[in-house]
Amino acid sequence: MHIHIVHAHPEPASFTSAMKDMAVSVLRAQEHVVSVSDLYAMNWNPVASAADFGSRQDADYLVYALEQRYNWANGSIAPDIQAEVDRLMAANVLILSFPLYWFSTPAIMKGWIDRVLLSGLCYGGKRFYDQGGLRGKKALVACTLGGQEHMFGKDAIHGEIDAMLTPLLRGTLAYTGMDVLTPFLGYHIPYLDQKERAKILEDYSARLLSITNEAPLPMPSLDDYDHQLHPKSR
Repeated sequence: MHIHIVHAHPEPASFTSAMKDMAVSVLRAQEHVVSVSDLYAMNWNPVASAADFGSRQDADYLVYALEQRYNWANGSIAPDIQAEVDRLMAANVLILSFPLYWFSTPAIMKGWIDRVLLSGLCYGGKRFYDQGGLRGKKALVACTLGGQEHMFGKDAIHGEIDAMLTPLLRGTLAYTGMDVLTPFLGYHIPYLDQKERAKILEDYSARLLSITNEAPLPMPSLDDYDHQLHPKSR
């Protein structure tokens, strides 16, 4: 299988980067094809703008999603976006690797999502969830946190981690049609000793050996909704 890793950490010697490097080694040892987009190393531009389009459907007023559709259809999307789209479309599995910033992704990762998950290709109209343009692909979030595991949960100080990641897991990855796997989370990373860090890498390595066969998280299906997207009576 082809597995593409999109990695966002500014420090090559970080633990998050070590997780990415180990993932590459483990997956290639399993004879998977592995590609990596290291966003900071690439100096990835996270800003969605009119400069992303070689031509314009409407030169006077920018509707970014509509221009994505127009430029994708006409082969005039910016070259850096095109290269990432090619990597994404070639992959069977997408891994997003990043540290949690403010209950979310780093800005550079969000900019990859904004610019690469094209309207007209990945979603559009009623082409979302199990009808999305990326259906058939799997997605795994591999995320590091500073907080301890007991800080996340139903009655915990930060609330449930699944709710925190919903905009990414459901509103982005599942929305575009991907089968979303349970995230792999490394807690309390800046404060762990080497033995504790090694245990997380060991757990991540074991997890990677099974991701191609894992069942995805439950997500909406358009079959459960009518043509106006009201829930069908049960």
